[in-house]
Amino acid sequence: MINSITENIANFLKEYAPFNYLNYDELIQVTNSIGVVNLDKHKVLFQINDKLHDSFYVVASGVINLSVVADSEETLLNKCYPGDVFGLRPFFAKNNYMMTAKAREESLIYAIPIDIFKPFVAKNPQVLDFLLESFATNTRNPYDKENRGKLITDNVYTDNQTTEFQYFQSLTYNKTPLKVSKTYSVKDTAQLMTENLIDSALIIEQNQPVGIITDTDFRTKIANGRFPISTTVDKIMSSPVITVPENVSVAEAQLLLLKYNVSHLCVTADGSDKTDVRGVISEHDLIVAQANNPGVLIKEIKRALSAKELKLVREKLTDLIQTSISKNIPLPHIYTITGEIITAIIKRAVELAILDLGSPPARFAWLSIGSQGRKEQLLLTDQDSILVFEDVAPEKYRDVKDYFLKLGKRTTSVLEKVGYPYCPNGHMASNMLWCKSLSDWIKQYDNWMKTPGENSNNIASIFFDYEIAFGETKIEDTIADVISKNSKSNALFFDYLGNDTLRKNPALNFFKKFNIEEEGNNKGKFDVKNKAIMPLVDGARLFSISLNLRGINNTYSRFKQLALVDPKFSELYLNCADAFLILSKFRTLEGLKNDNSGDYIAIDELTKVEKERLKNALLPMKELEDLIKDKFQLTQFS
Repeated sequence: MINSITENIANFLKEYAPFNYLNYDELIQVTNSIGVVNLDKHKVLFQINDKLHDSFYVVASGVINLSVVADSEETLLNKCYPGDVFGLRPFFAKNNYMMTAKAREESLIYAIPIDIFKPFVAKNPQVLDFLLESFATNTRNPYDKENRGKLITDNVYTDNQTTEFQYFQSLTYNKTPLKVSKTYSVKDTAQLMTENLIDSALIIEQNQPVGIITDTDFRTKIANGRFPISTTVDKIMSSPVITVPENVSVAEAQLLLLKYNVSHLCVTADGSDKTDVRGVISEHDLIVAQANNPGVLIKEIKRALSAKELKLVREKLTDLIQTSISKNIPLPHIYTITGEIITAIIKRAVELAILDLGSPPARFAWLSIGSQGRKEQLLLTDQDSILVFEDVAPEKYRDVKDYFLKLGKRTTSVLEKVGYPYCPNGHMASNMLWCKSLSDWIKQYDNWMKTPGENSNNIASIFFDYEIAFGETKIEDTIADVISKNSKSNALFFDYLGNDTLRKNPALNFFKKFNIEEEGNNKGKFDVKNKAIMPLVDGARLFSISLNLRGINNTYSRFKQLALVDPKFSELYLNCADAFLILSKFRTLEGLKNDNSGDYIAIDELTKVEKERLKNALLPMKELEDLIKDKFQLTQFS
């Protein structure tokens, strides 16, 4: 006979993932063994370095804060509300807890024994997938249907890792790679590779990697006669080798292949080339591990010879984005992968333009600005770019600029055919205003930052979000130096930028209703881009420039970093980071559904839960506005 307490707990849990994947009998089996924990305000459930418990936890009532200690300061990572699950580390790891769980207010917690729950995980792929995906991210998972049953990871990642989260996904690779010394001949090495049915060989010294050769090297360096088959492998090897630690994730490995344009990674004891070899990861290993491998799209982009071929890749990318969202892949990961692929498309568009026009007369950099400069362009929104070419002799300036204007027009034309509309404000490298020499760009940024408000129609905050897509990184670095220098003790600039940030119409009216459009084609709809997302984008940029956070352009990453460098307001920054992801997902889903920019959401078509979730994501904005007003003492441009 089922007692009323067990039945009440079961009825509570069945509303939240992953428990909603269990049938009622299974749920009763779980709830029969559940422990109930009462936590007073500020009471700690577990803390950093505590031994793992034999249960994981669900918040029944109250709020639980999860925090870590960084630079001797306790930093709040997330807050858990009723239905949120946390303390998953005992499922997937053996080391001690890596964060602290403390009651923010009097709370009631359900403790679910892992031994009792594991059989249901083993036989239910949906439960397993949910737990793995959730353990893999270091934020609350706001992507579940109706945002229910959010899980909180116990994973904490160090600053030197390439992403802020990882898939908790195993990666099978060759742990007995072929190893040869520098003195081996190409012929002997090729024979060994054939006999072992593998496509690579590591060149080692004292079991440490100094180079690698692959089938590609044989095709490009031996088969074409560049080197004789009798040559030693050190003459054709790629060096240095890109190395990774043994616990590298699918996501990290994938990003490294994209970043360094290589087909193999060498696994070593500590991830450096100064320790023993442990194995080799190939592209094939990643394809097996992850069906939708963006590396395949990158290869197609590099082979593309027309805008039509690039458009086909972009359509595949849209499918990949849609699939990733449906699988609850964390949005920051989707942003990162999509950003790399779009950057490759832009780079190829520039290359195709150069093939038509001939070699450039000077070194240059093509910079994506705006949403792609922040790597937040999931939808086919308009293109924004600038072109910076190195300084040339005065008598050559006109001809050089003419060439780059033609390059800009051809490149933006290709991108328009791919599906990226021209910027309605003309913020493109094809515009003579935004295609000029490095010295001219330095003057431009100096004017914007030293005399804000003068010719203000020409200043757009998106020029401070940039990412190099093609060309000389030193040019991009110079622009960054100029911005950094001009941001020091520049109250006037931040006064201008701060007021510009607050100039947008509020998302909610006095009665806490959505401020919907009252006329035009989007009458009755909510402008989620300009009234919800852009205030967060602008706020993150404002604080990042003021605190000189270089190399961090993504809004979510900016807020996460701000929480570390400005810990007094860490909770607000983390709430803004969460809000940005939730709002961005609303916009992306709207855009994918209607094949448009997703800027306007039909509020009437949302469920009650979706409306509430959208409204809750807007709550940090007032606090962010107040912080901007207070920190920058906005006066002159108010």
